[in-house]
Amino acid sequence: MTASQRPWKAFVFDFDGTLARQDIDFGVMRTRVLDLMSRFNIPFRTFAHLHVLEMIAAGTSYLSGDRPTEASRFFEIAHAEVTQIETAAAKGDALFAYTRGLLDELQRRLIKTGVITRNCRQAVLKVFPDIERHCQVLLTRSDIDRVKPHPDHLSAALRFMGVPPSEAVMVGDHPMDIQLGRNAGTYPIGVLTGHSSRALLLQAGADIIIADISEIIDIISFHS
Repeated sequence: MTASQRPWKAFVFDFDGTLARQDIDFGVMRTRVLDLMSRFNIPFRTFAHLHVLEMIAAGTSYLSGDRPTEASRFFEIAHAEVTQIETAAAKGDALFAYTRGLLDELQRRLIKTGVITRNCRQAVLKVFPDIERHCQVLLTRSDIDRVKPHPDHLSAALRFMGVPPSEAVMVGDHPMDIQLGRNAGTYPIGVLTGHSSRALLLQAGADIIIADISEIIDIISFHS
């Protein structure tokens, strides 16, 4: 069965780079967290290959054995730094012009929609304050223990909507989103509105690559 023939029941979207323009400076974010790790005498070079949230988790774990009080302080300060960068980057005009219309059209066709993101809830709502009127579920990093790329992030959204993975699509602009979609058992679609190339998204396992999410209606024939 091709993508255009499958009766999809849910679409789950990444946020930054997929539904909205991505303006977060991850280089600055990484530098600030690494500097903080150094100040707490955490061997930051050991964890420098990780994504930022995973770096924070690893640093917290490193401290928790012998220095539990410092572990709590490090976790709190690090997340405050990340949140500050995210909310500063969140702009009211960052939402793509077609995002609300696409989400509403999917729901009009009785297709459930959800959004999962590693971003904080404050930043998402700053960009898209009425997001929960346009989708069934929003799960930011503030709402779940294990964020993507852990499959629990996507699986939790699907459980909330009551849709099995085999009848759902994961849409994102980053290889992480594509790998997550595959690992969770959904159909992964890559979108080119972020910073990842077509080649990277295909290499990650995307079944379809689209220029932006507005193409979803054109390339897939939904069945209510």
